[in-house]
Amino acid sequence: MAGQHGVANPLAGLIGFARSLRHAGLAVDTHRVEAYLAALDQVDLRSPVQAYWAGRLTLCSEPDDLARYDAAFSAWFQGGLEAGRRAPRTAGQPRPVPRTATLTAPVTVPGEDGDEPPGDPLRAAASETEVLRRRDLAELSIAEREHLRAVLATLRPQPPTRTSLRRHPARRGEVDPRRTLRAAIRVHGELTRPLRRRRSRRPRKVVLLVDVSGSMSPYADALLRFAHAVVRRSPASVEVFTIGTRLTRVTLPLRHRDPERALAAATAAVPDWSGGTRLGEVLRAFLDRWGQRGAARGAVVVICSDGWERGDASLLAEQLARLRRLAHKVLWANPHAGHAGYVPVQSGIAAALPHVDRLLAGHSLASLQELLAEVRRA
Repeated sequence: MAGQHGVANPLAGLIGFARSLRHAGLAVDTHRVEAYLAALDQVDLRSPVQAYWAGRLTLCSEPDDLARYDAAFSAWFQGGLEAGRRAPRTAGQPRPVPRTATLTAPVTVPGEDGDEPPGDPLRAAASETEVLRRRDLAELSIAEREHLRAVLATLRPQPPTRTSLRRHPARRGEVDPRRTLRAAIRVHGELTRPLRRRRSRRPRKVVLLVDVSGSMSPYADALLRFAHAVVRRSPASVEVFTIGTRLTRVTLPLRHRDPERALAAATAAVPDWSGGTRLGEVLRAFLDRWGQRGAARGAVVVICSDGWERGDASLLAEQLARLRRLAHKVLWANPHAGHAGYVPVQSGIAAALPHVDRLLAGHSLASLQELLAEVRRA
């Protein structure tokens, strides 16, 4: 059942339908979209009946949603509402021919008898996701960018941890004298076995500095969505700043649950979007106002930038050396580092490399997932 929008990417079309429901006023969050896609995995996508009820049972949360769901379904899938509401056919009744096409264009492989058995649309969508993982973010089409946004919204990054000063009961570790003596008092002073304790772990601070200058504009949207996923996972221990010609803190806007609202608020707060780049001056402003006062102390700092510097490169090197003394680890994600034959010859990145723990690529979904893993290992 092809929608009126004619989306070539099946997963992008389904997620676009969920987004239209959100605009219609339904509380369609990420978990409901995941349940919707899981339900579609269990039904025949060529059947308007099954597609209609899969969405109605997973995307509607209250009776008032039903009318809005029916209107959105009818508008998106061109007459699929009547077919979806129709009662299931009885045994022996011929299958009616739908008036519209199927939800997705199934992948078909011609057989020996000339028949073309339908393929698995969701398997095709999964393969497209795998292909998308290696694509450069700057080269994606509009449909692929919608697909990427949906994938980034489902990321569940694990924050890095550090040893806390607090201790908690454990099976292994050092002897806990206080708990051991209290246990002995309860049995008239007889020491049966020592009770143990060990230090607990707590999330380590993470600071993301996202370059939103003109040279980084093809990657800025995806990087801010990536930052939104990190902030939502651990809002108390993550700080996000945009860098360009000035420093802007966007942590609070990115704490909003809805990715679209969070990105809109963060973009509105950035006055130098697609402007120039003065990394040294901006990094000095960050250290003077935030880093030296505690934001960067013992933190994992990730700088997402291509390294183009219009200011003094020696100032950037000086400030990075200062940052390295404060932070636990400094990572630099450069989109150009993922391209074959890349050599870090730009003045900014050349000055930064001696003070960076690791230079990573940030040009694709796979490289962003690798960056998450590197942050977690820190």
